[in-house]
Amino acid sequence: MTIIENTYCEAFEGLVIQLMVTAQDAEFLNRAVNAFTALPSTVFGDAEGGIVRWLSEKETIDGRLGAIVQLWVTGTGKKATAKFYEQLGRRMRQGILVVPTTAVFDYYPKKIDAKLNMMDNVGHCGDGYEEIIEKFDRKLISVPIMMGYDFLIEEEISYAKGVMGGNLWFFCDSVDSGIKVGREAVRIVAGLNNVCTTFDVCSAGSKPVPPDAKYPEIGPPTNHPFCPTLKDKLSSEEFEVPEGVLSIPEIIFNALDLETVELTTAKIIEGILDMDGLLKISAGNYGGKLGKFKIYLRELGLKESYFS
Repeated sequence: MTIIENTYCEAFEGLVIQLMVTAQDAEFLNRAVNAFTALPSTVFGDAEGGIVRWLSEKETIDGRLGAIVQLWVTGTGKKATAKFYEQLGRRMRQGILVVPTTAVFDYYPKKIDAKLNMMDNVGHCGDGYEEIIEKFDRKLISVPIMMGYDFLIEEEISYAKGVMGGNLWFFCDSVDSGIKVGREAVRIVAGLNNVCTTFDVCSAGSKPVPPDAKYPEIGPPTNHPFCPTLKDKLSSEEFEVPEGVLSIPEIIFNALDLETVELTTAKIIEGILDMDGLLKISAGNYGGKLGKFKIYLRELGLKESYFS
């Protein structure tokens, strides 16, 4: 029987946008969306992105194939906002604009006043030939490109505070079971609104840089007490992998609000609890020092008999 550890996941605030990206066909859409959301590297002072879900032609603003994506940056102040704007423009220009037939629409689900004007960091790729047009009841920047199909992006993109770093750890009896459980968790998240995974099935849960890291210049290192392959290299006091556990994948998810993080956590646990090879469910935290949010697994409405 799978046991849920009586612990909490620690999450923190960041800035987020949610977009709808569309394209003529699946090949171009996949290329654009994956380029935009690639490299989840907030820890290096960059930004991180994820795919919320894929859309059929009947679900999109312009009647083509599409996807909902998010982009995130840690922090919420002026420096974070400036970094967010720069990173958004870079990923938009180099990840989506260069892919033929693409268009981008604001898709934040609530009406908010905080907006990023996309002319200076994307629109001016038209080198002065860009223009504002009205289409689909929206103001769009039309950027002429050599392909013969102008790139379209909504003039203003909504941004807001969100919750980053929701996570769960899955203690499994083999690498194969770890992969299956992790992939099922990702599938569950893909069925929910306003939440994304930034690392898919994550193979390397991290630990705080100070004071534990030997090489802090490269960012958070592997959480070595939980690496099953270090059993013979660590003391029994330091090694924290339970007997019989050979794989500990992690899933990390960001959402527009705390309620969605809590819902996602509960849905994942309920969806994987009876899977073969899963021995224990836990979560990553740093003693309350990382972020302002604590999602206690025992407070998600799950059966009390599941907990250790």
